[in-house]
Amino acid sequence: MSAKDQKRLEKLVKLLERLKQQAEKGTPIVVEGKNDVKALNKLGITGDMISAKTAGKSFLDVVSEIENRELPEVILLLDFDRRGQEYTKRLIKSLECTKISSNLLFWRTLFGLIAKDVKDIEGLANFFERLNNKCLSRKV
Repeated sequence: MSAKDQKRLEKLVKLLERLKQQAEKGTPIVVEGKNDVKALNKLGITGDMISAKTAGKSFLDVVSEIENRELPEVILLLDFDRRGQEYTKRLIKSLECTKISSNLLFWRTLFGLIAKDVKDIEGLANFFERLNNKCLSRKV
């Protein structure tokens, strides 16, 4: 494994650990769908997950669901593709009006680390597993 891959894996592990801690503190994580929730769960991240694009939810339904949590902040972790980025921008604007802070730190960092290889949160767990196995096989 290259030093670059090893460094990338280390950054990813640290980021996922911080995300797990935030989720354990009760900060809701907004993802697109059920498969995104499953991927995060596979990575050990559990907690309050809001699926934005499931069960026929409208955009306003999602904003209302977030607002009803009455928390100061949510973590936005939608897909990295164009649609995910547009949905994220719309959520940010709508949540600003309700005085709810949108945490984009995790999304931006993940985007910088893996967007060339993974286009959605659903693929994050499999990518992490492949990268981890690649690192382990090089050490042997």
